[in-house]
Amino acid sequence: MSEQTVAEATNRIYESLQADNADIDMHIANLKAALTREGLKEAILDPAKLVQSNRSGRKLLQAYFRQRGVTVVYAAA
Repeated sequence: MSEQTVAEATNRIYESLQADNADIDMHIANLKAALTREGLKEAILDPAKLVQSNRSGRKLLQAYFRQRGVTVVYAAA
């Protein structure tokens, strides 16, 4: 499998979230690797693309990603 960019990995995360979190851990690992390759410290997600974009949903997602070593921030609306 070829190495993904951060944008590609982020899109896979959105697709996984829409598909009831199918393979989410694999996609998070790919995102973490892409962030490292590109020298970035955090992933920027669009809250409008999340299944549950309320505050508690965003915080839960941040905590889940943080447990897997990825810092998530949300793009301003």
